[in-house]
Amino acid sequence: MKKSWEYGILDDAVKKGSSNISLNKIKDDEGVYPVFGAKGFAKNVSFFQQEKEYLAIIKDGAGIGRVSKHPQKSSVLATMQYLIPKEGFDIGFVEYFLNSIDFKKHRNGSTIPHIYFKDYKSELFPILPLPEQKRIVSILDQAFAVIDKAIANTENNLQNTKELFDSYLNEIFSNPGNDWEEKKLGEVCDVRDGTHDSPKYQESGFPLITSKNLKREGLNFDKIKYISEVDFNKINLRSKVDKGDILLAMIGTIGNPIIVDIDPNFAIKNVALIKIPETLNNSFLKYYLESDLVISKMQNESKGTTQKFVGLGYLRTFPIIYPMLNAQNKIVEKLDSLSAETKHLESIYKQKLDNLKELKQSILQKAFKGEL
Repeated sequence: MKKSWEYGILDDAVKKGSSNISLNKIKDDEGVYPVFGAKGFAKNVSFFQQEKEYLAIIKDGAGIGRVSKHPQKSSVLATMQYLIPKEGFDIGFVEYFLNSIDFKKHRNGSTIPHIYFKDYKSELFPILPLPEQKRIVSILDQAFAVIDKAIANTENNLQNTKELFDSYLNEIFSNPGNDWEEKKLGEVCDVRDGTHDSPKYQESGFPLITSKNLKREGLNFDKIKYISEVDFNKINLRSKVDKGDILLAMIGTIGNPIIVDIDPNFAIKNVALIKIPETLNNSFLKYYLESDLVISKMQNESKGTTQKFVGLGYLRTFPIIYPMLNAQNKIVEKLDSLSAETKHLESIYKQKLDNLKELKQSILQKAFKGEL
């Protein structure tokens, strides 16, 4: 910290304010004054809670600690909290300072995370003359404009890389050869589903894989639920998972097919189990099932209002197309190669994004230590 600077605490620079607004309360209200939530603009209503420009911070749920600046005559939802700069403090300076705080150390709660102003209000805050605050804000604005442009370009490159592979995948399955067959999935493969029961969960035991554990990159064991050996064996009588099988999410985010590439010691629920015959390359079927044309068809034809789902009967009659095994193998070889190259590029772009975000934090740390 710069010795010539005077330091107080955040509480010296801002006053907090609370909101009691929920979307349910304002669903029938109409007007010209905006209300903002964690995801941005929510709707316009007939009233406002803040007369002047202000800052708000997400205090409950996903995104806790994210700070945003909002216009005069507007409001935020109750999952956010007002942080209003006191007289003599520049709103941009306070916003940058808040963005420099590591709010993870102030996190409370496990199921629904939240932060309290009382826990972070004592963060050391530089008490500077207004012109000096504005000078620092000007430097940060210029630096962050360059970094944000680099981040936007990198995110665009990352998205283009993903879209290139998806486009190639769709091209293959949108233009099948004359020798390709079309059959129902259940005619070619043994298609089953997991348990329909709700087994009792426990702190340890056998993992229960649900649709939420199927990700595009593979099986995800985060926030896994465990069941007893009795329930595990009961489920496996109906749908035992073997290495090389394909699992497909049947509810929620429909799709995300993955090939089981580990020795499975888990049971499944809300997941389709597809056992592959010798005439079919499991990687070929996986690529087909994750293509946009297949996923879009499944999602469009899914049932349910609150949560979309596809049934076992639907999946068994779902059309699949494929050539002879040798041709499948050659297609898989090409797709594997392109997929590896795509993932390599994605890792480069993701690392660049991480580096750029770390650079922003490094600059903020220097700014509030008096090193700019």
